[in-house]
Amino acid sequence: MKENFFERVEKAVDAIRLVSSCQPKTGLVLGSGLSSILHTIDGVDIPYSEIDGMHVGKISGHAGVMRIHDDLCVFAGRTHFYEGTDEDDIVLTIAIMKSLGVKQVILTNAAGAVNRGYVPGDIIMLKDHINYMGYNPLKGANDDNYGPRFPDVSDAYDRRLRMKIKAGILEKLGYELQEGVYMAFNGPSYETPAEIRMAGILGADLVGMSTVPEVIVANYLDLNVVGFSCVTNMAAGILDKPLSHAEVIKTGKEVEVKLCAILLTTIDFLQDMR
Repeated sequence: MKENFFERVEKAVDAIRLVSSCQPKTGLVLGSGLSSILHTIDGVDIPYSEIDGMHVGKISGHAGVMRIHDDLCVFAGRTHFYEGTDEDDIVLTIAIMKSLGVKQVILTNAAGAVNRGYVPGDIIMLKDHINYMGYNPLKGANDDNYGPRFPDVSDAYDRRLRMKIKAGILEKLGYELQEGVYMAFNGPSYETPAEIRMAGILGADLVGMSTVPEVIVANYLDLNVVGFSCVTNMAAGILDKPLSHAEVIKTGKEVEVKLCAILLTTIDFLQDMR
């Protein structure tokens, strides 16, 4: 991160505080095609364009708005490496949430399935990741006031929370969530069949173009992380059909009810356990 990164965070938080004085303890980031879940969550909307320093993306399926209400803040849409913006833009939302008082973060994404046991529409709880993006968001000078130079990410997706949330979702909703490993590529081109075979050999169950930098920074800032992937398609070479972003958006809408129930149950659980 650049030396002025946390100055950017402070300016962004100041802009948010002009609209809301809420002190959320839980943060949620919605991935591609998942922003429609916003209509189930109350709060005040702040467009990214009104938050000082926030990148306003133009990727379909990302609303580009923050919603904040009492104990929860939601970022509907994220910045991706392939957009060519400053690398710090990708993780700015995580640091903003930390400065707002957030203690735990729920990250979501749309992903392609490498694991042939998955089908489009499955919601997979993330248990680990493989960073194949070629960079780490923590590169650069480190300020020990915010986090350690060499943060531990051996439990990047909090195992204790995963076990409790899985049990709670099974009991309340009847969904037995599978867990998987997410592998992040840079994009924007989808992976080749050979790359997907490689991903499977390396232990990946899912592939996508986001999330991992956010998870690294969340761990650096001592935030508990829970991650969910919405399987929107089988990865390249698994099926004999081309991949498209339209399919990602379409599947995201089709699983909206299920994903929304899982997220709201997770949010309630995290708030009750404090």
